[in-house]
Amino acid sequence: MNKKIFIFFILVSYTVLSVAQETSYKTVLDIPYYDEITRQQNNSINERCNLDIYYPTNVKRFATIVWFHGGGLTAGNKEIPEALKNKDLCVIGVNYRLSPQAKAPDYIEDAAAAVAWVFKNIEEFGGDRSKVFVSGHSAGGYLTMMIGLNKEYLAKYKIDADSIAGLIPLSGQTITHFNIREGYGMKDTQPFVDEFAPLYHVRNSAPPLLLITGDRELEMLGRYEENAYLARMMKIVGHKDTRLIEIQGYGHDMTFPAFPLLIREVDHVLQLKK
Repeated sequence: MNKKIFIFFILVSYTVLSVAQETSYKTVLDIPYYDEITRQQNNSINERCNLDIYYPTNVKRFATIVWFHGGGLTAGNKEIPEALKNKDLCVIGVNYRLSPQAKAPDYIEDAAAAVAWVFKNIEEFGGDRSKVFVSGHSAGGYLTMMIGLNKEYLAKYKIDADSIAGLIPLSGQTITHFNIREGYGMKDTQPFVDEFAPLYHVRNSAPPLLLITGDRELEMLGRYEENAYLARMMKIVGHKDTRLIEIQGYGHDMTFPAFPLLIREVDHVLQLKK
């Protein structure tokens, strides 16, 4: 065979193989994560408590990131961040009830119900329930920590919070959320820790915890210091895998540089599981 023709066929074969191996994705919108009876009994649950799932259709036993949006527990809507797409991962964007219509612990219970739905259903989409990560920004980071550290919320669904593959909150509040403190008549500069604070639930058996914040001089209020204190307390109680990353030069809007760190953490944990 002519050498040039041979090389041409090799290049064509390589191109076809590359296209055949390219990951394809599908998105399913507005899936309710509470059962029908609960939705019928509560209009706010029926209206808000749904999720979107973006998943690879030709990857077996894929990992999943459950993503909670920010917005101070008063605003925001479910999203599939563009930076998390096309990574051979499933991403699930979750809506939850918002204040002032909802009160603590309504939105925390919603977060737990959504994660429970993922554990119970992700394998039907081709995922692996042992590879479920939970993440979110700001209020979403707060919800991530609350359901990951306080085991009672997921226990309601007979799911052990320790089975979460990793908690990766971005600039999450670790003391009692300022929206809840406002309901107590407190200023946002007055720190407080009660049952609605991740700090209240430090324990040594929690899933791997990567805390990511913006620059301590640019962040919202004392967000870096809150996370640093949680990291210290987790280590004091004997947790073996708590880490804190401070992103220099970014304030509370630190998701752009944080997303690659989130992906890297997922890859890191998955490598350790092998």
